[in-house]
Amino acid sequence: MALDPLFAPYERGDLVLPNRLALAPLTRNRAKGTVPAELNAEYYAQRASAAFLIAEGTQPSAISQAYLDTPGLHSDEQQAGWAKVAQAVAAAGPAKLVIQLMHGGRVAHPVFNGDQQPVAPSAVTAEGTVVTGDGSVPFVEPRAIETDELEAVKGEYVHAAQRALAAGAYGVELHAANGYLLHQFLAEKTNHRTDGYGSDVAGRIRFVVEVVEAVAAAIGERRTAIRVSPGHAVNDVEEADPQTTYAALYEELARFDLLYLHVLDSSPHAGYDVLDQARELYPGTLIANPGFSQEFDFEGAAERIADGRFDLLASGRPFLANPDLPHRLREGAPLNEADGSTFYGGDAQGYTDYPTLDELQTTTN
Repeated sequence: MALDPLFAPYERGDLVLPNRLALAPLTRNRAKGTVPAELNAEYYAQRASAAFLIAEGTQPSAISQAYLDTPGLHSDEQQAGWAKVAQAVAAAGPAKLVIQLMHGGRVAHPVFNGDQQPVAPSAVTAEGTVVTGDGSVPFVEPRAIETDELEAVKGEYVHAAQRALAAGAYGVELHAANGYLLHQFLAEKTNHRTDGYGSDVAGRIRFVVEVVEAVAAAIGERRTAIRVSPGHAVNDVEEADPQTTYAALYEELARFDLLYLHVLDSSPHAGYDVLDQARELYPGTLIANPGFSQEFDFEGAAERIADGRFDLLASGRPFLANPDLPHRLREGAPLNEADGSTFYGGDAQGYTDYPTLDELQTTTN
C-alpha cells in the first residue's frame, strides 16, 4: 500500500512511536482566560492515535501572549489545566503530548497582558494587525530586550517547560518559526542588535541556541524539541540568506540529543529545499510539515519517509477535521472537510464535533 510507511513504528533510543503521523500545532483560540479546560482535553484526547500531539502555541509568560484565548503555562491554574489535557491524552493513548512554547515577541500585544509593551530583539514594529475581543488593532512598537534581561527571558521558557512536564506532558517544542520571538532573533529584518546577539549569523542564532541549551538542561535533551521555518516571511519577518543561517543553527543543534527538529516546508520562500538541508545537517529525528506550500500529500510524505528524507509527518488541517486520521488513512476512507469558519474561537462546533469513521459507519448502518 502506498501509505504503509506512515504506519510503520518509529524507534530512536527510548523513544517508541506507533506510527509516523503527528498532530501539527494549531492555534484554535479556545482556551478561555488562557486556561485549558475540559473542551481542550477532549479535543486532544480525540486525536490521541497520533505519534505526537504537538499542542498549540502556548505562551510562557503573560507579556508573550500574541492572540486571544490562547493557553499559557506560567501560572498554577494554567498548569492544572494542562494536567487535565495530559491525563485525557494518556487515557486515550498512545500519543505523546508535546506542548509548544510560543513567545510572541513583537507580535504580542498589550491588550492581552495588562498593557505591557511587547519585547523583541529590536524595536522594529511589525506590519499588520491582530484580532482582539474588540476587533482588529495594529501591532505596536516593541521594546528591545536589554542584554541583561535575556537571562530572564530564557528563564520564562525554562519555567514553562518545567511546568509542562509537571503537568504530565512528554516534552516541549520551542517555537522558533513563523515570525515569533525566537524567529525574530534569527532574522535580519527584526534583529539589529550589536551586543553579540545579532550583527552576523553567529550572533543571530546565539539566543535560540542558548534557549535550547537552558531548556534541555532543565528538563532533558530528549524532552526538548524545536520548530523552524527557514525563510518563511509570515508576521513580517524577512531573512536574507536562510540557507546559511540554518546551516549554522543545525550545526549547533546537532550538539544536543533533542526529541526532534520540526521543519515547516518553506522551500518556496527560502529558495532551496529546506527539508533536504535539515536531513543532511541534523542527525536526529526530523518531523516535516508541508505548511502552506502543499508540495506533498500523504502519498508523497509516505514516499519521502520510505526514502529516509524525514521521519514523521506533522499534519494540521486534515487532523483538525479527522480526529481518527491514522485509522482513516489506513482504511483508505474519505476524509472530513475542514470548516474554515470555525478554525479560530468559538465552542465545540468545528472543534470536537468532527465525526470519526466508526461514528459515521454506526449512523449509516
